[in-house]
Amino acid sequence: MIKKKNKEYSSFRDPAGYVYYENDLVYRRVNKCYFKEYDHLINSGLYQELLDNSYIVSQKEIYRCEDYILLEVEKIPFISYPYEWCYEEIKDASILTLKIEQLSLKYGMTLKDASGYNVQFLNGKPIFIDILSFMFYKDGSPWMAYGQFCRHFLCPLVLMRYVDERLNSLLINYIDGIPLDIASNILGKRGGLVSLEHIKLHNKSIINNNNNLNNKKYNLSKSSILNIIAMLERQINNLKRKKSISEWDNYYDNTNYDAIADKSKHIIINKYLKEIKCKNNDTIWDLGSNDGKYSYIASKYVNNVISFDIDYNTVNRNYINIKNNNKNILPLLLDLTNPSPAIGFASLERKSVTDRGGCKCILALAIIHHIAISNNVSFDKIAEWFSKLGKYLIIEFVPKNDSQVEKLLKTRNDIFDWYNIDNFEELFSSYYKIISNSKIKNSKRVIYLMESNYEK
Repeated sequence: MIKKKNKEYSSFRDPAGYVYYENDLVYRRVNKCYFKEYDHLINSGLYQELLDNSYIVSQKEIYRCEDYILLEVEKIPFISYPYEWCYEEIKDASILTLKIEQLSLKYGMTLKDASGYNVQFLNGKPIFIDILSFMFYKDGSPWMAYGQFCRHFLCPLVLMRYVDERLNSLLINYIDGIPLDIASNILGKRGGLVSLEHIKLHNKSIINNNNNLNNKKYNLSKSSILNIIAMLERQINNLKRKKSISEWDNYYDNTNYDAIADKSKHIIINKYLKEIKCKNNDTIWDLGSNDGKYSYIASKYVNNVISFDIDYNTVNRNYINIKNNNKNILPLLLDLTNPSPAIGFASLERKSVTDRGGCKCILALAIIHHIAISNNVSFDKIAEWFSKLGKYLIIEFVPKNDSQVEKLLKTRNDIFDWYNIDNFEELFSSYYKIISNSKIKNSKRVIYLMESNYEK
């Protein structure tokens, strides 16, 4: 009997099976109604080719009976969602989905859904996680997942490319992808041929068919579907990210660190990461990571680093660097003052960022002043939240007389009498044991190593 608390809530919609967890392992139950599809997927060679191309997570059959098959599935260290992905991550995930559909047709199968949530990231590359998404292909049938592919992948990409990258946050409100009519209205005349064919005309076709009781059934050959998939792949590959400038682009060129301070900061961070004695399978979260400079340091100590930042340019740059270097870092978009919420049915289908598993250590470098002063969040509120996320905290305190804080205060009234190092230590001590602190050479800043008092 599988305990309800161990089931993955997001897999409740599929009658073919579900995912559950036990002893830090991931299992998938395949129900009897899906036996034929599953056996064809495995025995035809499709699964092996997907595996050989690193398109799908590995899984092995560990038990079979009359009613179900039990698979042990490769674990993804951190589950992320499309509204947390940068432009290049969404683009790569969409291309992966199209390549899987092409391979499926080769073996007489097709994807019955093309949800963005079926893709995750591992070692800097997208990977498919849902083995129950395949169904038998029937001659003459269209690609049933085409509409979902457009909502989950194409609409966000085109809106990000031609309007504003921040529009991928619409995916939080629309769990089954951005509706075609909304995307079409926002785009107006923008978007080029890919928008015209797959969003605007696609949307009109749906409206016309819904208004016509005698709408005709499509009869598409397999070669026609493959041509459509190939065309989509070319069009998406040609969607180059729009160049933009943000205040964080040249952050490291405009800091008040000189070479001595920069070296000192690296030495302190390495020292503290060694002290906490991470294991390979531990996870480190780098909050406000910019382009991942310190995420790269953290990646020497653990196999999993989640690199969070609010800026689209830096997250894109971080992801491209990681992809090119096969690094064990996952760059994601995150606003620390408005983190990803729990959404979906019963607010359980997609978990909040806090509920997706904690980490061994948090890096919070040069962000305390942005959270506290730019967003009026008190030290005790920051400490309380951070303490629930990870056992250890490596945090950089930036004092009021630091040039970066002085810049922030030029544009607002200084109502922050409480923003000082003594108050910082006192309030963080309510949630942490302060293990050590080290002053950065040639700087007014101090880096702390703390251990959380929080018990689940």
